[in-house]
Amino acid sequence: MAREAREGGRRDRDRDRGHDGGDEIIDKLVTINRVAKVVKGGRRFAFAALVVVGDQKGRVGYGAGKAREVPEAIRKATERARRGMIRVPMKEGRTLHHDVHGRFGAGDVILRSASAGTGIIAGGPLRAVFETLGIGDVVAKSLGSRNPHNMVKATFAALAQCASPRSVASRRGKKVSDLLGRRDATPAQEATDAG
Repeated sequence: MAREAREGGRRDRDRDRGHDGGDEIIDKLVTINRVAKVVKGGRRFAFAALVVVGDQKGRVGYGAGKAREVPEAIRKATERARRGMIRVPMKEGRTLHHDVHGRFGAGDVILRSASAGTGIIAGGPLRAVFETLGIGDVVAKSLGSRNPHNMVKATFAALAQCASPRSVASRRGKKVSDLLGRRDATPAQEATDAG
């Protein structure tokens, strides 16, 4: 029975569906777990699924679902993930604007922006999040729990802290150029301009 569940999980792992007005939502099955409830007549088995969904354009969400059958658990998890999607600002559509640290329970992750051509350097559950999000260059390290649920939730806690220079500038009442500085100016010129 567990073997059938694993094979079913592999078969349904990457499915493309477009329900939300034309944009393609991709869902990835992160993990599936068989759980047992002990009752008077023996054990009752159910399946718990963790799914990550995203449009590969900056929106991503995760959800967990539990049911007596694998496809039903995946369906429930996917629905929850779609309802809880967040938008993450991306730099040049390929990486994060800045390094960020996220925690959830015992889960502890560090996400770092990377130069073009780096690729996704992350393991397991973190990789699934970045692939569905659409980030092409990122370096991630999990320092805490190896539990997929805690790793995914810590990653989302980190992504929720991400901010674009435009949003920070508007919050502080400044221009983006004031925050980033002039790119063509050398440090010596900036020192003389400030002084």
